[in-house]
Amino acid sequence: MGKDVIIACDFASAAETFAFLDRFTEEKPFVKIGMELFYAEGPQIVREIKKRGHKIFLDLKLHDIPNTVMKAMAVLSRLDVDMCNLHAGGTIPMMEAALKGLTRPDGTRPLLIAVTQLTSTDQAHMESDLLIDRPMDEVVMHYAENAKTAGLDGVVCSPLEAAKVHERCGKAFLTVTPGVRFADGDVGDQKRIATPERAKEIGSDYIVVGRPITQAADPVAAYRRCVREFVEE
Repeated sequence: MGKDVIIACDFASAAETFAFLDRFTEEKPFVKIGMELFYAEGPQIVREIKKRGHKIFLDLKLHDIPNTVMKAMAVLSRLDVDMCNLHAGGTIPMMEAALKGLTRPDGTRPLLIAVTQLTSTDQAHMESDLLIDRPMDEVVMHYAENAKTAGLDGVVCSPLEAAKVHERCGKAFLTVTPGVRFADGDVGDQKRIATPERAKEIGSDYIVVGRPITQAADPVAAYRRCVREFVEE
């Protein structure tokens, strides 16, 4: 399985999204559709982007009782996305139910990954807001191990945690890592970050890159820079 760069298409409308994707005349980037775009445009935006030939990571971070998540995943699996996710904090039974719902009658399914801790969360907020006193690293690894136990394909984690996730859960267990910024770029609201080159060294399987590409003066050039730094040997 090769590494890949996923562009976070965090736009408010289909018009903005397609204006952005139309810039790519040679590549068909792997794209992430998150809450903002999905809630604005609904399932049709997924179908339209898929029709254009893009792989899709549907980033809705489900977190509910197991039965509800199972039924929701059954609906999402019919959209023919390539990857979707949920919160590992929903516990192992919820993750197992999600996997069951996501699996189609023919046995195929999208990749399913679990969010450990958001890259905007730091140790101080985890302790003060969530009353989790264990070290961030320990919490992330425990959530990753729970996801593996539930049968998931991998986790969303900080690039700084990718190598350790692989140590704990095996090389085949995927690490999908947001919080990636160019060395000469703005870090924005992310706290646990790395450059594309550093994420590659640490062992990320996929990097998710939003504003450094979508808000760049030349998004195609920024995407190609990411690919060059992260994917190419």
